Formats: sequence, structure tokens, C-alpha cells
Amino acid sequence: MAFHDIRFPPALSFGALGGPERRTEIVRLANGFEERNSPWSVSRRRYDAGTGLRALDDLETLIAFFEARHGMLHAFRWKDWGDFRSAPASVDVTAYDQLLGHGDGQSRSFSLRKAYASGAQTYWRAVVKPVAGSVLAALGQDALQAGDDYTVDTTSGVVTFQRPPENGVEVRAGFEFDVPVRFDTDMLQISVASFRAGEVPKVPVIEVRL
Repeated sequence: MAFHDIRFPPALSFGALGGPERRTEIVRLANGFEERNSPWSVSRRRYDAGTGLRALDDLETLIAFFEARHGMLHAFRWKDWGDFRSAPASVDVTAYDQLLGHGDGQSRSFSLRKAYASGAQTYWRAVVKPVAGSVLAALGQDALQAGDDYTVDTTSGVVTFQRPPENGVEVRAGFEFDVPVRFDTDMLQISVASFRAGEVPKVPVIEVRL
């Protein structure tokens, strides 16, 4: 499967339903207790692109995008309007938003990630498709200059510094990002009459792990 480095039209994904999915296996014991286990160490996003369609022109745009991706064959970028930034929705993205790690005086490359914290637990999500031009980086309290001090691989989410960060210094970054996804169907069933009557087609989209 190839990855097409193109974003699904944001105007269509704006109204899409979706979010994170987990896989939990539950065994109910005879004494009323449960044993719970998850074979997944990371979550996976699912969306329905059909709910973002509003006009017949949107249908044509969707069909063209679907055909160009050959249905489920090729993955692409998706903007999740509910979760696409390193900072909360109410504040601006800064170079200090997310902790990527600590310098050891030798390593120059660090992978982007985002923390989801609640109580004492924190889930770290790998960010592999940052938006070009959106990544801000800092070492400790010093904001750096993109191009001069660091570069960003937008195909993998890796930030590479010109010089290795000093031992113990915090490596931080702020960014916008897309989700790598593919269509979860090889067939679109669309009725113009039904669409005009307010019925939207189901267009499942699922996150891919790269």
C-alpha cells in the first residue's frame, strides 16, 4: 500500500463524525468479577466522511478523491477538526507545547508526539504526519528557528536539530498534524435523490499505522 501525501478536503472532513477507538477484551467470571485486557497498545481513529457532505459539488469532490486513491488501496492525510493541534483549542500553538524528550549530547533526531493526560495517567500518541510549516521547536526555554536550527520531515514526524541538544535539556515542540487514513470500503453507494432528501451516504475512513 502506498501513501499519497495529500489531504482529504478539509471542508468535507469538518462535519465528519469520528474519534479514537480502543480494543478491549473482557472475560466475565462466575464470581461476578471481570478480567480486562487490550491487544492494542495504541488507539486507532475511525471517521465517517459522508456526514461532512453538504452539496452535490461535495459528492463530485468525494468521488474524484476516492477514485484517485483507488478505494482502499492508497492512504492519505485527514484533518481531524476535533484534535489536530499540540495545544488546546483556546490557545495558540507554541514551541513549548509538547515534551519530545531530553538531550543526551549525541542524538539529533526526535519524533513528534502528543500527550493525553488525565489524573496520574498519560497516553503518548506518535505524530507522524505534521503539517508543513507548522512545527515550532525549543530547547529548554530557548525557541529555535526552523531551517537554521532544525528541520522537520513531514512524512515521518521526525525533528532533526543542527546540533545535538545538551545532556538533560528538554526538547519541546508545537505543531499541527494530520491523521494517516484510508477508505474502509472499496465501494461508494450514492443516490442523488436520497442526498437531496437529506440522506447522506456512509463513507467509512480508518486510521492506518505507519
